[in-house]
Amino acid sequence: MDSQYRIDIAEVQRSIDAADVVALYFPLLRKTLLMDSRSNSLDGPMIKVVPMASSPQERFKELVRLRPRFSKPESITIIQWPKYVDSMVKLQLWDHIVRHFLEIGPPDIVRRCDECLQELAHTEQDELRRAITGENYETLWDAAGTHNQEEAEVDDAEEGEEL
Repeated sequence: MDSQYRIDIAEVQRSIDAADVVALYFPLLRKTLLMDSRSNSLDGPMIKVVPMASSPQERFKELVRLRPRFSKPESITIIQWPKYVDSMVKLQLWDHIVRHFLEIGPPDIVRRCDECLQELAHTEQDELRRAITGENYETLWDAAGTHNQEEAEVDDAEEGEEL
């Protein structure tokens, strides 16, 4: 496996435990698991699947919109998760997330965590289906397995123009 995809699970767990706000994002799904450990007398901690932000500023703005009774956090810990959703379960990261939220939130937070995991898994299944069927995807190879040279040349020309 390429070293760029190695994840130090212990480091991810420490980050989740230490940060008030964590954005665990799934680039292939274009989704983020947004975790906010802050709470007050009216609002408990939050865990929610949201669209991936295009910038840190956009993430801050969205968090303020989702949590209006909280001030803008000083920072957001951003963690990329380039693996499959179920790898969080296999690597015991998901159990760590649920235990973390159970320690700081009401018992129904476990249900919210489970709903987030199911939503991410469902999104991943939909994305895999689209990739297999070609929905919203373009290929460089035709059904016979031959490279479509004309399209590749057009793509190369367009890339060259952008440089």
